[in-house]
Amino acid sequence: MSSPAVFRRSPLFAQLTEGQLVRLAGLAVPRRYGKDHVIFQEGDAGTALYVIVEGRVRIARSSADGRERTIILLGPGDFFGELALLDGGARSEDAIVHEDSELLLVPREEFLAFLLEQPQVAMSLLVALSQRLRRTSQLVNDAAFFDVRARLARILLELAQAEDPENPDRVVPRLTQAELAAMVGVTRESINKWMRFYERRGTLARRGGRWVVVDPQRLLDDIR
Repeated sequence: MSSPAVFRRSPLFAQLTEGQLVRLAGLAVPRRYGKDHVIFQEGDAGTALYVIVEGRVRIARSSADGRERTIILLGPGDFFGELALLDGGARSEDAIVHEDSELLLVPREEFLAFLLEQPQVAMSLLVALSQRLRRTSQLVNDAAFFDVRARLARILLELAQAEDPENPDRVVPRLTQAELAAMVGVTRESINKWMRFYERRGTLARRGGRWVVVDPQRLLDDIR
């Protein structure tokens, strides 16, 4: 897929004209990374914005003892690395390749100059940042007030909707139990217990080696 088409898929740039997309694409540098490659770590300098062409990248925080908590799993059309890019501070999270991925990298100085020329992109970026702040607040709220079952239900719904929002049988991206546990903030054994519970209840099903949410309403009921 050409670079302009990649940027068009992202809600951040969807309102740009073809000429503007072509100019933005001209600033981008393609990069390919293998699974588990660390793109950047907390504390690194923010030197570029990243847009995912294909593959998946997880944004995570790591504790002093090496435990990882996945904040969000991103896929094609998603972008990341914007916060440190804007304020000039250090990276606040880790970005790790979840599966072999192709990315577009837009260097910081070029992107900031582009924002000055295209204020509508700056407004879209503010909206995206607000949405991510809301999600972070939701994670804090869930950790404080929700049990494991409710937190898992929310994560499964988010993952399934991001994977295929149009399909009533929503497929969950490929994740090991350890990776899912890192997103929910619990042990692998606890995830295994609740995934089996949802499978027995008919809320989840295994199809072609993937988990599918076949009864989203039941997951919603567990969150309320």
